[in-house]
Amino acid sequence: MFGNLGKIRQKLLLLFLLIGLLLSPVLLFKPVPALASSFDLGEPVNTPENLNPVITHFLEEIPPRYYAIMKIQDLQNLIQQGDLVLIDVREPSEYAFGHIPTAINIPLRSLTKNIDQIPKDRPVVLYCTTGYRTAMGVMALELLGYQNVRGFPPSIQGWKAAGQLLETVP
Repeated sequence: MFGNLGKIRQKLLLLFLLIGLLLSPVLLFKPVPALASSFDLGEPVNTPENLNPVITHFLEEIPPRYYAIMKIQDLQNLIQQGDLVLIDVREPSEYAFGHIPTAINIPLRSLTKNIDQIPKDRPVVLYCTTGYRTAMGVMALELLGYQNVRGFPPSIQGWKAAGQLLETVP
């Protein structure tokens, strides 16, 4: 289906397609003609019939245990073990206003610029406000070869709703 494209290129293409679909559902009904010509896939990918297998493949490539940390207590247990790298992928102003204790701030847009702060040999958990940026961050790190990264879908909203304390930056 993808010809001679490498696995990373395939995943990046699929990531951009899914993000585009999430940001603009209109693409499903009014495909952008330039989308197919932007990639040398050998077949058009901008029709609903052709997007279905592409999206299915993308979804099947989501890392195992992607949303494994569903409970506040599970995250607290990981934090208490002391080996976890907890990353808040929100913007610095959001982080300063309140973040989960022990979390470091690496905004989503700067993950690759701060890759040296993200270990491959320790558990890493990402969170944001609602889970959207978390999902993009987990997938981006997966594309970069990380197998130890998970999302925390309750995110900061779930943490606060459970009555957990936040740290702030003065």
